[in-house]
This record gives sequence, structure tokens and C-alpha cells, in this order.
Amino acid sequence: MKADRRFVLGLGAATVAAAGGGLAYALRQEAPLPGGTLAGADMARGHRLRTGDFPAPSRFEQVDLVIAGGGVAGLSAGWRLSDAGFDRFKLLELEDHVGGNARSGRNHVSAYPLGAHYLPVPNKEAKALRHLLRQLGMITGDSDGAPVYDPEQLCADMQERLFWQGRWQEGLIPRTGITAQDRSDLAAFEAAMAGYSKRVGTDGKPAFAVPMAYSSHDADLVALDAMSFAAWLDRQGWHSPVLRAHVRYAMRDDYGTEPDQVSAWAGVHYFAGRRGWAANGSGDNELTWPEGNGRLTGRLAGFFPQRIAAGQIVHRVSREGPLLHVDSFDVAANATVRTSARAAILAMPHFIATRLCSEVGDAAGLSYAPWLVANVTVDRLPGGRGVPLAWDNVSSTSDSLGYVVATHQGPDAIPSGTVLTWYLPLSNLPPAEARRLLVQRPAEEWKRIVRDDLLAMHPDLEGAIARIELWRWGHAMIRPTPGFLWRGEAVEPGPPLFLAHSDLSGLSLFEEAQYHGVRAAEGAMTLLGHSHESLL
Repeated sequence: MKADRRFVLGLGAATVAAAGGGLAYALRQEAPLPGGTLAGADMARGHRLRTGDFPAPSRFEQVDLVIAGGGVAGLSAGWRLSDAGFDRFKLLELEDHVGGNARSGRNHVSAYPLGAHYLPVPNKEAKALRHLLRQLGMITGDSDGAPVYDPEQLCADMQERLFWQGRWQEGLIPRTGITAQDRSDLAAFEAAMAGYSKRVGTDGKPAFAVPMAYSSHDADLVALDAMSFAAWLDRQGWHSPVLRAHVRYAMRDDYGTEPDQVSAWAGVHYFAGRRGWAANGSGDNELTWPEGNGRLTGRLAGFFPQRIAAGQIVHRVSREGPLLHVDSFDVAANATVRTSARAAILAMPHFIATRLCSEVGDAAGLSYAPWLVANVTVDRLPGGRGVPLAWDNVSSTSDSLGYVVATHQGPDAIPSGTVLTWYLPLSNLPPAEARRLLVQRPAEEWKRIVRDDLLAMHPDLEGAIARIELWRWGHAMIRPTPGFLWRGEAVEPGPPLFLAHSDLSGLSLFEEAQYHGVRAAEGAMTLLGHSHESLL
């Protein structure tokens, strides 16, 4: 199916009018589109796992531990091993560059994210993450027992703004031009989320924690996972379209998924799970950089660069006596390498892990959200009525998630031009159908969609868009559909095989991937007899 682009983006007459009227819109469709590339995760390498047409091993090597996968989880496992003084490991990555969906790019104007673009200030329970941030110099000390963050790496003002009723307002929830019922439902919802945020379960754990492994297992909380977030809102009697639009934005922003397909537990977690612990009132802020979370994955890889082998398609993991055999196809050498190890960490999406290893349990019902990311180079900063340009800029009239400004941080924060990183989760379609659309739609059509959406928000950018770099993510993130909670506990194969991926949490968050990478690394070190003190 080739869906109409107005269906995918929700573009209608009002949006066309906001972009300058029907005639201007029609003329724009005939104008040349900006240059730019279409790229993404290497589908050819990934899809080759389906056919399995790899040659037999012709090279052989041995290490104590193999990490298969160089996303956030795999890199975190490698960092934890290096941090503990364990160096008898090797990380194999399918792509030519590590980083997973936290990779980044760069042009003559700025670095920019290709996926994840920020890290919220961590919760108190996120001990391993704070340990990493101290090593990276992002936590610079302590004040009254709370960590102090480097202010240059915290998101600068203004952080967020919303295009609402023809003007830009600060924050992402409309506060003007709304009904009394809107105000009542918003207030009730915010009070409920605040209550969940403060609640401590009967087991002594926070009701909702980050990483989620530290969350309470109280029965009434776990029961939220049996229904969708939309159904839970219905049960509360909150039908305000303003509230529902904000909830939809939030679910698509973190999960790439519509509220009627998100577990109510995951929905509440989005709003109640963040309790950033920091001095000087900065706990509700984010850490962000021009290249987004590529800053973090780049620094993680920098702890053990000599142990990373990219361009390696891991296609089989088997057991022979006390050893595991990890077969990987070296793309550059056109040869299969067999790496024998005493333990292995499979740091990859679960649907891939099940293809490689028969010992990995099948988690039925897992699905993944496809996304399009566009990095748009503009010759001048966007304007508009209302509050000034922010880091995160969202329009109430668009089905996109808006854009972040790559040059918002740092000494060059107010240049004449910039890169706008624009996000679209294809959540209006079933994931498999959306993936087909993502692949089949021509690059020029995607560019037209991106351009028209930006010009609907910013008619003043007419003629200022220099390039549109497109990046496709077919399986960008796990979707936390109802029934996802603790699915990961059912799929672990057990030592000497360890799983490490945010799929195990059902939440595609940096904190979850890092937690599972550290957990797997510490489990492997224990198995291999390497002394260490747990960070978890």
C-alpha cells in the first residue's frame, strides 16, 4: 500500500492555509526540492540474516567474552567490563559505525542526531548511569549530597515551545484558548501523575522507576499493564481533546506508538517515572548535545576502541561443550569468522537474537516502531509569532513531532543558520505496513513532506532550506503494548549466554539499554571469575 502523504502527516486545508494558502502551496509543489541523501540502518546486511547464505567459517579466533551488537546496550556492557579491568572481550557490530539508534551525523554547519537526542537527568536509583556520567565529566561534583551537572551540557533555555492557535507558546501543553473542561481534565491528570510519581509501593520501591527494574510490583500497579493507556484515560472520564492530544504526542515521542496501543503502565511511567536527582533545581532538565546521544555512544566506544570490530554480521551462536561459537560475516573480507568464547552477550533487538540462537526464548507479541528522521539545514533561524526559538519545537497542527535545534547548545548557539532535526513516527499505520511505506516511498516525496511540514510552521523559511538529509529506522524502538511488563524475564537463556537490550524492558530508553548492558557484563564477569563490585 502506498498511503497518501496527507494521511500519514494529517495535512489538511488548515495546514495548507497556514503554509501560505492554496496557490502558494500548489506553486511550491512544482519548485525544485533541496538536495540531500536518503540513508538509514543497513537493510541489506540486516535482511541477509533471513536467507542465511553465509559461507562456512574460514578464520578462527578465541576470546573469553563476545558482545554481539554495538548499540547503547552493547557499548554499555563493554564500558562496564573495561571499567572493572576486564579486557578479554571483543564487540562485533553489524554496521560500519557503532551507536545503534543513538548514532549521529555532521555537516559544515553542525553535528546532529540521527535518532535519540537527549538524556533526562537520571533518577536517584540510576547508580550505574551516574557512575558513567561522572567519568565523562558531566557530573562535576556534589552539593548537599546531590550530584552537580555541568551546566553547559544541560539543555539551555528556552527548552520547549508549542505552535498553538497561530502563535508559539512556552511549554508543550496549551494554557490559553481552552475550555473549562480542558482545564479540569488537565488538572486532574497532572494531579494523578504527581501522585504516582511520589508513591512508594508496599515493597519499598518507587511505583515507577528508571530503570524500570527498580519499580514496585504492587498488584494494582502491575494491573495497569493489562489495558491500553487510552482505555485507562476513558476509565478516569478524561476526554478533553487538549489532554488527549498532549498524551498522544507523549506516547509517540517516547514509544513511537498511539495511546490506544500503549500499555497503561508504560503511559503512566512516561509521566510519573522521571524524578531527576540533581542539585540546584536541575533535576527536571535534560542533558543534550548537537549530535544528541551520539555524544554518549561515542564516549562509550572511546573506552575500548581496540576491542570493537565493525562490519561484522553475527549470524549464528551455538554451543559446543564449555564453549560458545559466535559466527560473524566480515563484510570487508567477504569471509565468516568463528569466535569461540566462554560467554557471550547478545546486545541486539530480540527478533534478531531469536534468529541467531536457538536457546533464546521467543517473546511473542513484540513489535517495533518505524521512524523517519530528517536533518534539515537552513540558512537562517526559524522565526514566528510568540515566544522565541526553543530547543524542542512542536506544532499542534502537525502529525510530526516537530524539530529540535542542533545548535541550541554551546558557544555557537545563535548562528545565522542551523540544522533542524525533524521526527516522524509512522504510528498511524500498523508497523509492518509503515515499514513498507518507509522503504517504498521515494526520497523526493519524503523531502516534500518534510519541507511542507516545516513551512506550515515557518512560512519565513521559504527559500532558506538548503538540504534535507533523510534517515530511515525500520525497527527504531520496541513498542510497549499491553502485556509487555517483564516479558524479558521469560526469554533469558541463562549463562553463559546473556541478553542485553532495551527490548528486555519494553521501553526504548537509554537508561534501560545501559542498565541491561551493565547487568549482562556483571553477570558475565561473575561467571568468568573476575572480581568486581556491582554498580546496580
